[in-house]
Amino acid sequence: MAAFALATGLRRANVTGLQWSQVDVVRRLAWIHPDEAKARKAIPVPLNAEAVALISRQVGKHQTHVFSFRGRPIRQVSTKAWYQALERTGIQDFRWHDLRHTWASWHVQNGTPLFVLQELGGWESPEMVRPYAHLSAEHLAPYADRPCALRAVANPDGTFLSHPGNSEGSAMSQPLDVSGAPGRIRTHDPLVRRK
Repeated sequence: MAAFALATGLRRANVTGLQWSQVDVVRRLAWIHPDEAKARKAIPVPLNAEAVALISRQVGKHQTHVFSFRGRPIRQVSTKAWYQALERTGIQDFRWHDLRHTWASWHVQNGTPLFVLQELGGWESPEMVRPYAHLSAEHLAPYADRPCALRAVANPDGTFLSHPGNSEGSAMSQPLDVSGAPGRIRTHDPLVRRK
């Protein structure tokens, strides 16, 4: 069940309460009904290959519930077995809900946009997924090169252009004065001059 939570990001109650009627292995989809969701909205749950494999191993173990133990649906996860597993692996200070945080973190670290993560996790608002934003700067990468368009590029005649497309009369086509005070760069762009 913990591996399934890591594969889907589902909350504890949604994992323990998941029924076969909510799963379509062929379409690789599960769904959480609105009355079972924290935000009271239905959550479509696309199943990755790992989730499908985990569910497939549960087929035939219980008539209605996906996860069961000794023929009974599992209702509680914070059990002696859970704490023993944590101890065996050396994991300390870890709650079941931390599996959901780990799933969300992995998504962001692998480039999943926050608005997609919000929908995948069934969060009600963007503010609820914003804490994961610091885990990826991928969405910022296209903006990193923007200042390069303003950087002076030397021409054979000793003039500098901000980029090859500048016109002859532009401020950046004038020779660059770098004789300013230490640590300061002068520019001929009247809109950017320091006072």
